[in-house]
Amino acid sequence: MYEGDRMEPKLETLYTTYKPLLQSMAYRMLGSVTEAEDIVQDLFIAYAQSPDSEIRNEKAYLIKMVTNRCINFLRSARKQREVYVGPWLPEPQVSSIEERPDDSFMQREYISYALLVLMEHLTPVERAVFMLRETLDYSYQEIGELLNKTAINCRQIFSRAQKKLQPELTDTAAKADLSERLAMSFIEASRTGDFQSFVTMITEDAILLSDGGGRVRAAINPIYGQERIFAFLHGIHTKRDASYQQHLIRVNGHYGILTHIGENIYSIIAFQLDPSHQKAQSIYLIRNPDKISHFHIL
Repeated sequence: MYEGDRMEPKLETLYTTYKPLLQSMAYRMLGSVTEAEDIVQDLFIAYAQSPDSEIRNEKAYLIKMVTNRCINFLRSARKQREVYVGPWLPEPQVSSIEERPDDSFMQREYISYALLVLMEHLTPVERAVFMLRETLDYSYQEIGELLNKTAINCRQIFSRAQKKLQPELTDTAAKADLSERLAMSFIEASRTGDFQSFVTMITEDAILLSDGGGRVRAAINPIYGQERIFAFLHGIHTKRDASYQQHLIRVNGHYGILTHIGENIYSIIAFQLDPSHQKAQSIYLIRNPDKISHFHIL
């Protein structure tokens, strides 16, 4: 909408200044780049129609608007995801491995894919409180004012959210090397057809989630344990032909795998990591074309 249209100078400045922050917040809330972009575009349309006299702090107002819109969206999206075919996985953020994790953009914007998956277990309000506290370092008083709750209530909500997300909130520095070794092992296993070495790098109770969204073939139910995951991956490999190619990429800042056939992307793979055991706890296989087809071959 706005990038191609003419805007009032003040609105254009606000849009340029706060759009990256607001889209990052919306993505963390929704787990969808596309839906985050739509939320932010609609937000600025509404902002343009708001009387200037009612807005004293533009940044605070925009943050409140995007948070509340995301909460409302999540409440309606939950009903849609209840009838989703197979597991619902977030839309990944994909980048080239040439972009280093300490690059300023990546350092600021990326939230681990596994954390996004775990955040699906939070209520919309829990996601909002966690995001405002962790991403923007808002005080509990500020969060309470934004969400019409008490500071004590917000502290309790944040504590509950932290407990649900704890597996993905620790040992972040130790995950970079592990994610690279896992991705390289998977690529080598796919090349040779021998997934035994790769399977030794996942925990005994590991889970594989495959999201096809009813659009393409994918496992409808989660696959549990090393033996079943091995059988699943081996079965996929036996049905593939030589036209499949795989590349090492970054998925939300960590190493992952892009599989493609020519210019058509087949899947993106990411992991939930367990640095204490140097293994993967979960494998995420994203196949839904709505979530991956817009990426370019990197």
